Amino acid sequence: MNLNALDLNLVRVLDALLRERSVTRAGDRIGLSQPAVSAALNRLRHALNDQLFVRRGNEMVPTPRAESLAEPVRVALREIERVFHAAKRFEPAELERTFTLMGADFFSMLLMPSLAARITHTAPAVSLRFLDSARGDVARLLQDDEVDAALERPLEVPDWVSSALLFHSPFAIIAAKDNIAIGRAGIGENGLLPIEIFCELPHAIRSIDGSMSGFTDDALAKIGRARRVSLALPHFQAVALAVASGNYLAAVPRQFAVSAARSLPIAIYEPPLTIPVPEIRMYWHARHDDEPPHRWLRGQILGTVDILGFPEAGVA
Repeated sequence: MNLNALDLNLVRVLDALLRERSVTRAGDRIGLSQPAVSAALNRLRHALNDQLFVRRGNEMVPTPRAESLAEPVRVALREIERVFHAAKRFEPAELERTFTLMGADFFSMLLMPSLAARITHTAPAVSLRFLDSARGDVARLLQDDEVDAALERPLEVPDWVSSALLFHSPFAIIAAKDNIAIGRAGIGENGLLPIEIFCELPHAIRSIDGSMSGFTDDALAKIGRARRVSLALPHFQAVALAVASGNYLAAVPRQFAVSAARSLPIAIYEPPLTIPVPEIRMYWHARHDDEPPHRWLRGQILGTVDILGFPEAGVA
């Protein structure tokens, strides 16, 4: 092939198409219009003498030739980015970039509005995108640069994944303010919920994979008790809504419980047993350890968590 026919923008388009499998989404990813991406794809097809992508419904499916280029192209673009970042003094106010984070809706509700406001103030050309935890395997998404940072409970990850502690996340029990069984027992808000009521009433849990058990069930098993999980939902907010309108109990992160109680008719109680307090960590690919924009992003996340008071709320 003639290298003079291939410029860096074409490589960026190829990388975006391989990631997004859509002309429109690829354009959004790198800031080009749909016609510009289509024109670039035609130039790539001519330069590489391959169709590269064929349409299947709404998706652009890569040919074997395109698939074989995916990892070399990503490596080449990362190396080019590293070289130029090292040569240029980093100024957040001049940064034009979209960062993608991943985690539970807990973070999209409690962290992202404050983080977005903080970043907009110092880096107005930076955009943020947040993906749900159910998107897929964290290590793979970090490896493919589909996610810049994942905010998760402790994970088993390869040694090329770096991490930092964000905060601890103790559990609180939430129930509807007018829960009949709790009212009859005379338990006031923030009071200790009796183990009998805790085990008798149905529970709702947040579960991204459909499993019907979690930290709380392990803690109950250690004392020879069990609860009845009647509802599994993929988002904490859905759990809170179900609790507010039904007879369910739910063990949720205390920070989320406090936030949800401000807008929903739910009350917060102390659990009747010791539930291990999980750490919440931030994960990223180690190749970004010393990359100035990525290091700056991580600092913004840690600073926002600190201002929100999560570390203090999690230490008990």
